Amino acid sequence: MNIRNTIDNLKKPFNRGEKWEKFAPAFNALDTFLFVPNHTTKHGAHIRDAVDLKRTMITVILALLPALFYGIYNTGYQYFSQLNVDYTFVDVMLHGSTKIVPMIAVSYIVGLAIEFAFAVFRGHEVNEGYLVTGLLIPMIMPVDIPLWMVGLSVAFAVFIGKEAFGGTGMNILNPALTARAFAFFAYPTYMSGNQVWVSEASNVDGVSGETILGMLASGDSSLPYQPMDMFMGSIPGSIAETSTLMVLIGALVLIYTGVGSWRIMLGSVIGAAITGMLFNLWGVNELMSFSWTSHLMVGGFAFGVVFMATDPVSAAQTVKGKWIYGLLVGLFCILIRVFNPAYPEGVMLAILLMNVFAPTIDHYVIESNVKRRLNRSNKPIVNIA
Repeated sequence: MNIRNTIDNLKKPFNRGEKWEKFAPAFNALDTFLFVPNHTTKHGAHIRDAVDLKRTMITVILALLPALFYGIYNTGYQYFSQLNVDYTFVDVMLHGSTKIVPMIAVSYIVGLAIEFAFAVFRGHEVNEGYLVTGLLIPMIMPVDIPLWMVGLSVAFAVFIGKEAFGGTGMNILNPALTARAFAFFAYPTYMSGNQVWVSEASNVDGVSGETILGMLASGDSSLPYQPMDMFMGSIPGSIAETSTLMVLIGALVLIYTGVGSWRIMLGSVIGAAITGMLFNLWGVNELMSFSWTSHLMVGGFAFGVVFMATDPVSAAQTVKGKWIYGLLVGLFCILIRVFNPAYPEGVMLAILLMNVFAPTIDHYVIESNVKRRLNRSNKPIVNIA
């Protein structure tokens, strides 16, 4: 008996009118995770395509894996390299895994439990969007944040940032960034400072975890890192945001598969680069003088632009709107870094701000297109005969 027949037999008690009908959404989540759903849309606009939402989410997860594996490595590397002790690659990966895997487990357990509960309560299918959100949330957190804070941040993001708006496809804010923002403002001592970005920095003498932007914000321009360190990611920071190289690999996957918008990515880079270059000309403090190319490689900029600014739900939808949205994300990211040292990373608040304005951007883009077409249709026809 094949897997399909086994699942069909197990599914019988969950069919309409059967004993476990109420819990059918929970069981169907397993079915559609393994197989393409056997139903299609019947109303409204739809696209004929062999890829469903779960497969799209899995593509994003595959794109995230290089950054995740490097984040596990860098967590162990930052810890052992500052202790000045002998260590091996296995030691590094084991230490990183013991810190990060439990965070991922908590994120999925809490988030999926809430998703399943809402699906059963509302009588609809389980929303697939949390497959990505559940991995993103731990990846953008400091390594030593307590697990209960991760769970509480996840619950807030799913309840307030997502389900309150109706679930997947209805939220106006990126859920992963909503979780990070909640943790940042609710527990600031665990989300900022020089003791949260390197594993056990607060417990081991001589271990410092200050980020590059944090050092610059405090007026310290004597950076111990080279541009190649920033590009490769061997610097302190959020778990999986440090390596621009690994993020670029993920970006290529998203662009090649058509899942991520290259317009938003490129627009964000252009916006940040232009703003950074203008500040370099001014250069009255360390953050303004910080090279615009380095701005693109630190503070989680690349990770945020590739994996969260391009969220198809909370980002702009029109072609021109994506360019405007991306340019403003890059612009505001650098502005926040330079003018508000309390938030030196900047990209989180920039993306959340533009999430709020994305519908407005699309509205005016569409209105502009409508007016242009009306003007074109009302032009008098000139007879040249």
